[in-house]
Amino acid sequence: MSRTARARQETRQEIERFLSIDPVQVAELDLSEGEVVLRPGPGSAPVTSGPVFALVRREGLPVGTVLGHVPEGADATEVLAGLARELPRGAPPEPLPEPPSASVVVATRERADQLARALDSLLAQDHPDFEIVVVDNAPVTQETRELVERKYGERVRYVCEPVPGLAIAHNRGLTAVQGEVVAFTDDDVVADPRWLTELTAPFAADPRLGCATGLILPARLRTPAQVLLESHGGFAKGFTPRTYDPEHPPADEPLFPFTAGRFGSGANMAFRTAALRAVDGFDPATGAGTRARGGDDLYGFVRVLAQGHRLRYTPRALVWHHHRETWRDLETQAYGYGAGLTAYLTAILVNRPALFPAFLARLPRGLAHARALTAVRDTGEGDAAAGVPGEHDARTHPWPRRLSRLQRRGMLYGPVGYLRARRALRKVGLEAR
Repeated sequence: MSRTARARQETRQEIERFLSIDPVQVAELDLSEGEVVLRPGPGSAPVTSGPVFALVRREGLPVGTVLGHVPEGADATEVLAGLARELPRGAPPEPLPEPPSASVVVATRERADQLARALDSLLAQDHPDFEIVVVDNAPVTQETRELVERKYGERVRYVCEPVPGLAIAHNRGLTAVQGEVVAFTDDDVVADPRWLTELTAPFAADPRLGCATGLILPARLRTPAQVLLESHGGFAKGFTPRTYDPEHPPADEPLFPFTAGRFGSGANMAFRTAALRAVDGFDPATGAGTRARGGDDLYGFVRVLAQGHRLRYTPRALVWHHHRETWRDLETQAYGYGAGLTAYLTAILVNRPALFPAFLARLPRGLAHARALTAVRDTGEGDAAAGVPGEHDARTHPWPRRLSRLQRRGMLYGPVGYLRARRALRKVGLEAR
């Protein structure tokens, strides 16, 4: 049998295993003093018997997740609370300073139903001083404009950006905002009511802070694709706050700052507006909607860090993300992640050649990291994999080789895609940053 035939047969077997993955319920469990409250996650039904992925809160604040199975006829609250009490308590949270004025930018394209759900959650924020700007990216209909004007009136500002590309849309939003801090999220999220306050308050406490990122959890785990992605970590970066300082590079991050994917994701990020404008925003030749396929958020993180600003990850700033739903979606996502990674690195070196010596020094370890990143990830079995109940990257399902191969192909394509995206920008009269 040829190598190609073997790969096809392997992929068919992987898809068969993939389709056998059962759905998981999503819930929230709040362990307040003297009271335990269980409620369904955003858009989910009340919890019944079966597997449940639950966010655990203490006094309303996210502290961890548990993955449990509720037997038929059992009390779901009691079962999940038993698992939740095994989570480490940690230090009590420090009080937050008054957050600075903020602007929220949501880039969207022909997804009015999802956008409405996101905007409803954003308008329910408890932040004392914020605005919302919707950037309609290369629209083909008037549906988004009509939604904003009909349902949200003066509460949401509408801006149209005719040139396609997520970074281009974000830059258009950056020119329009008025807040001291600008936050970015996607049209397929539901924001926790305290999301914006928790994400922006650290800027008031640290004048050197240039960027903040937050926690992203799955809104639904209804399809095999959603369950598989989350079982391998999803978009979450854990429940431990962390500050990244370029003046004191982290000892456990030898590739810092080039492994920007560890810092957070574009669905939950904020920048000091002046700091992001000082680096000319995001590179418009990166991001979804361009030939680079992604990497715009990673580019923004590294550019701001390279200017000497700190970056803060804060898990108390939570959004619920609607993961992609099909095998085909995962294939597209895997290739796009690979392409976006190397496209953003290319963009950094093109736009900041002074970083090239640091990049070159980290290249051997970087290649090893890339191999590990795209390796086939087995399920975590045995005592060594037990860990904290419900911790992310539990690997309850094997990661298909097909997706690892696509991610590697994307990595090879990324630099080419970025250069093609730059040429495409020149044709419409724009220049990469």
